[in-house]
Parts: sequence; C-alpha cells; structure tokens
Amino acid sequence: MINVTKSFIPSMEEFTSYLQPAFTQHWLTNRGDLTIQLENKLKSYLQVSNITLTANGTLPIQIAIKALKLKGEIITTPFSFVATTTTILWENCTPVFVDIEEDYLTIDPKKIEQAITDKTSAILATHIFGNPCDIDAIQEIADKYNLKVIYDGAHAFGVKYKGKSIFEYGDVSTCSFHATKLMHTGEGGAFFSKDFYLQKSMYFHHNFGHNGPYNFNGIGINAKMSELHAAMGLAVFDHLESIISKRKSAVALYIEKLNKSTLSLLKIRPETQWNYHYFPILFPSEKDLLIAVKKLKNNYIYPRRYFYPSLNTLPYLNYQKMEISEDISSRILCLPLSSEISEQEINQICNLII
Repeated sequence: MINVTKSFIPSMEEFTSYLQPAFTQHWLTNRGDLTIQLENKLKSYLQVSNITLTANGTLPIQIAIKALKLKGEIITTPFSFVATTTTILWENCTPVFVDIEEDYLTIDPKKIEQAITDKTSAILATHIFGNPCDIDAIQEIADKYNLKVIYDGAHAFGVKYKGKSIFEYGDVSTCSFHATKLMHTGEGGAFFSKDFYLQKSMYFHHNFGHNGPYNFNGIGINAKMSELHAAMGLAVFDHLESIISKRKSAVALYIEKLNKSTLSLLKIRPETQWNYHYFPILFPSEKDLLIAVKKLKNNYIYPRRYFYPSLNTLPYLNYQKMEISEDISSRILCLPLSSEISEQEINQICNLII
C-alpha cells in the first residue's frame, strides 16, 4: 500500500534519548527544556525573528485573529484546508472569499480590492503547497487600506522567498508540524511575527494569558506544545536535510516521468526556494481524475484530492461563486510523496496514470 504521505519516524532510540530528560525531571509540558531547545533550533534554522511552538497548526491562526483584535470581515482563499476558513468563523468573523491565481493557486491580489468593504479587517492567505502568495502585492493592498495580514504557512516550512524565510512576511505567519508534514512533532504548530510586542501578546494568549505564575495579561487558551511532542520534533530535526533531499529527488523523478503527459504541474513563484512538500498534478477534467484515482486505488495506491471541495461551497456558508478555485479543486490530485518513496513506486504510479 502506498499512501499520499508517510510520516518520517526516527528510531525509538533517538526519540527516547531526547525524551529521557523530560522523564527524569518529571517535566512533561508547560514549556520545558525540550520545547525551548526545539524553538531555538528552528529559529536558527529558519532564520526568523521570533517563534513560539504550539499544540497544533490551527490554534496559531485563531490566536493571531484574537491578538490582532480582528472583527467583521476577513478576506481569504477558497483553496486551502478547511481550518483556514473555520478559524475565521470560530473567532466570530466573516470569511469573504477571493478567487485564486490559475498558475500559482494562491489568492489573486488583483481581485482583493473589489472585495474590501468598511467591515474588512484583514487578509488571511495560504501559501498553497509551500508556493508563496504574491506577498508584495498583498502587502501593498494591506498598507493602502490599513489591513492586517496573516499567512497560513502550514505547508511552507523551510520555504524562502526573495532570500528570506516565508515566515518573515505579513503581520503573523503560522506553520503546522502535523505528522504528515516534512518537519513534524506528531501534532504541533508555531506562530511567527517580526513584531516583538505582537509575538509577546500571542505568547500570552497561547498560555492561558499567564504572565508569570500569578499574573494574567488578558485572556488566553491552552495551546502549548508538550515535551513529548518537542522530543519527536528534535529527533526529526536531526534528519531534516536528508528528508528534504530525498523528497527533492522524488519530485524530480515525477516531473521527468510526467513532463510529456497531458497533465499540468504546479508552477512555483519566481524567487522561491521551495520545500518539496507536496506533488500536485492537474488533470484536463474531473472525469480523467476520477478514472486515474480508481486505477491507482485498484493497485493499492492512495493519492488525495487536496483541496476538495472548494471552501466557498461548504454547506454552512453562504455560497460565493469562485470559478477558478472550483475548477482547480475538481481536477487536482496530490500524488504520494515522502522521504521513503522508491523509484520503483514512482515509476508504477506514473505508468498507471499515463
């Protein structure tokens, strides 16, 4: 069986060697040594101003909305994981969808201005499959209308745009360290901001509002990463360069095998150092996609329709037509990709599709 992804699992010896201090100290959560150690390693590796680790990748978006005191409408993309939309709703704001760019699959800045009203407070955009949004255009619009910018970078670990970390853009950026990600902690996430005071505010929000053991700096929730998850992250981090290198080789082989087919591949935005996180392909039609999926599943190969359906069609929202997103979501498929996928498996997948 070949799944759409396969979590990298360090050896039990590596994991327990990192975990042992937490057991020895009886310190399993509440920002122990392992969490701090992982934060410092990731801060250095990513070259970011600030980072705070969290229990998952959804909570950072909720915390960002809360810390920025957003109200009313938030402009967002219909082509993303459902959490991008539901966090807006969860924080009692209204998602206003703007369609995507056909090539890069990220929110189309040329369509943002017409969606802005006197109720608009922010733009929440997703770096799809690690492909950066048109950051410069989005920031220009945000500055013009005094809007906040949050980037959902769940897929964007290690991505650089114009020579610096993708997490250094916008008011807040977020990331996921879910087990399916190339850098993972089993469950986990992080938020980033260049603004020290905003980062500090979000830090308090992620820890019940605690400012020391007895003081409180506003309201908060429990979004802290545990030491058990940090230990997994430290063990995975040691293999990071190998993980990315192997995924890069796998992507190169996919491209070589599929380059002359009728399929379309993801176009990476110029000046981007990509991370080889996902390998999406676009079929000429949904009918073609469904035929391919059936054939793959008959051979115990399980790709996934990221992202389907288009979020503007969710049953609990008022429908807003998004022509490009709806079309793309109907015929895009992510093929199996991991650091362990073999050349033989890739050849089999490509031959079945072709």
